[in-house]
Amino acid sequence: MRGGEKVLEALCKIYPNADIYTHVYDPSVISADIKKHHIYTTFIDSLPYARRMYKRYLPLMPMALEQLNLSDYDLVISSESGPSKGIIPTSPAQHICYCHSPMRYIWNMYNKYYESSGRLTRMMMPPLAHYLRTWDVGTASRVDNFVANSATVAQRIKSYYRREAQIIYPPVDTNAFRPAQASELEDYYLMVGELVSYKRPDLAVEAFNRMKAKLVVIGGGEMLDHLRKIAGPTVRIMGSQPFEALKYHYARCRALVFPGEEDFGIVPVEAMASGRPVIAYGRGGATETVVAGKTGVFFSIQSVEAVIDAVERLERMDFNPADAVARAAEFRTANFIEKFRSFANQVTATEPVWDEPRSVQIA
Repeated sequence: MRGGEKVLEALCKIYPNADIYTHVYDPSVISADIKKHHIYTTFIDSLPYARRMYKRYLPLMPMALEQLNLSDYDLVISSESGPSKGIIPTSPAQHICYCHSPMRYIWNMYNKYYESSGRLTRMMMPPLAHYLRTWDVGTASRVDNFVANSATVAQRIKSYYRREAQIIYPPVDTNAFRPAQASELEDYYLMVGELVSYKRPDLAVEAFNRMKAKLVVIGGGEMLDHLRKIAGPTVRIMGSQPFEALKYHYARCRALVFPGEEDFGIVPVEAMASGRPVIAYGRGGATETVVAGKTGVFFSIQSVEAVIDAVERLERMDFNPADAVARAAEFRTANFIEKFRSFANQVTATEPVWDEPRSVQIA
């Protein structure tokens, strides 16, 4: 249940009888609110090892999406950071695309993905990316209205698709987090998230190695073993942790370190909801959530030296936990539901009947 699934869960609250279509479905990791719905999969779900290796089937996803029969629906909502907007809605159905980002691996982060890939993948990426870019731009015309999860993503939509987008920030369950008492605070910094190269967890580890300061890293991913190898004695790599452990560490850390560029970035909002400040790279969604000098600080270059300088600046900052909690509350789930419902009503030009199964979300 990551950011995309949390958006789907909130959409399920707006449309409680909607059907859901997705490529791959693993009920063991999906919330009860989502499992209440009728869930249909494309043929990708029946391919070997699809639940574990679904990314390998990316070249087949455009064809799988275009085979879906959505003729029974008058409202289609695609939730995408991949190709899901490429469905073919039946006229006059309205198609709203909630875009977490145009596909990063073929657009703004193509070179980073290419450089970090193995030899075989690098051979295949250029022709595959060219095909997907052409298809991706073409399918933008199948969307009646784009909604972006941040101003950062709205700009990408404009750059790649030449389309305007309404900005509605994604839902964050801010009520799930509570600040600790001042006497409960501990002396470690915290990094949370998927441990993949574009999120730059190595920067945080190397910076705290050099400072000989305490850092706790929570998350799993392809870089987990590498980070454990390079971590010094003051850096603790915990791997994936249950939600209660995550909440505990959010509330008691000195600050969250967020060294990557994200489309929106739920993690900084969760840290602020826990009453803690954020040290973030000054690009992407974090610049729209963290308030410099009030709820955190930014660094402008992804380097060890810049992270160290930001830590030192944070230590000198006059920080009030109440400011962070108040800022995080602006991104609570109720706000997303209210704004998305209002936007959908506006663009469909009629007040929908919420209890009729006449809409579909595509995860």
